[in-house]
Amino acid sequence: MPVPPQLALFPDTAFPHPAQRPTPLAGQARLPATESLTIRPQTLPSGVQWHYITLDGHTIGYQLKRSRRRTVGLTINDSGLTVSVPAWVKLNQTEQALQHKAAWIVRKLQEYKARREQLALNTLRWQDGDCLPYMGASIQLTLDPSAQQASFSGQALAPRNSDRLHLPLPLSADSRRVQELTQAWLQQQAAHWFAQRLEHYQQMAGLNARRLRLAAPAKRWGSCSSDGTIMLNWRLIHFEPAIIDYVVAHEVAHLQEMNHGPRFWALVEALYPDFMHARNQLRQHDPGTLPLL
Repeated sequence: MPVPPQLALFPDTAFPHPAQRPTPLAGQARLPATESLTIRPQTLPSGVQWHYITLDGHTIGYQLKRSRRRTVGLTINDSGLTVSVPAWVKLNQTEQALQHKAAWIVRKLQEYKARREQLALNTLRWQDGDCLPYMGASIQLTLDPSAQQASFSGQALAPRNSDRLHLPLPLSADSRRVQELTQAWLQQQAAHWFAQRLEHYQQMAGLNARRLRLAAPAKRWGSCSSDGTIMLNWRLIHFEPAIIDYVVAHEVAHLQEMNHGPRFWALVEALYPDFMHARNQLRQHDPGTLPLL
């Protein structure tokens, strides 16, 4: 029999006036506030204050620094977002300026976070104490010879930074064995979570996949064949739930539209209104660059 055709996931600082900012489409729901895109440093430089603000549904922590400068300056680096303002600018004026640049700030923070996750994956040594991205959080590998099986210290489908994955291995375990057990646990979580999200979007769309298959292709995050089989790259489990949801919604839409035309993207948007943010984040990653093969 001929192999069913498949569709790859992707086909081949002035502040504007509020009236110039795009508004959500009628009836379009915003995503709920997510975990902060920035983490508060343990110590702050002298004269610097820490503040939170919600921008486009994301909680953003930032360092506020007052200086003799005449304009508002934004910097994004390892310290997160730093906002430099003239000494006379009030906090509410600063927040208004940040709201005007909300889309740019969120996009840049997400891009920076994605680059750091990629670097974390590429520098793994597969030993006790290593950290790796898992569902958008940074979890730590802990080799525990007293453990009977792999176990997670937090909620497996709602991880937090610094949660630990305990592996039943001695501290001297070979790195390949550490990688194998880590990969097996990640694949189990991916199978469980992806199945839940697939069921959710199938119900929304009134469509049904023939089956769900997990794989690790070098060039695709997902695909949908003409016989209704949806393939998802299990390494998506490294990314935050919003990105996973976008890929699942994308492939569910292919159950009805086996193309990337206007009706397809309209269905994707109906299933996942904020798909463009997740799509842009995922495009920064090549499946073939992730080390868990």
